[in-house]
Amino acid sequence: MEDVLEDEARDRYRVTAGELRQFIERYERLESERRDLSDQMKEVMAEARARGYDVKVLKKLIALRKRDSSEVSEEEAILELYKEALGM
Repeated sequence: MEDVLEDEARDRYRVTAGELRQFIERYERLESERRDLSDQMKEVMAEARARGYDVKVLKKLIALRKRDSSEVSEEEAILELYKEALGM
């Protein structure tokens, strides 16, 4: 009985080993693509910096564009209110 269970486990392991390998290889490919994209994004920012743009501000603009405009407007209004309260 124990031998049968070991054989079944071994067969299941062989099947899942192939599937596991596919998951790992797929993940590794995606990781490589992400590194490539990251390098390209750095190149874009380096080019913008070389042309005189403030990269920190560009990144803030990119983050703002991802957000809902009403949420951004509300946050900006609160920021202005707080600045006024502090005499800024």
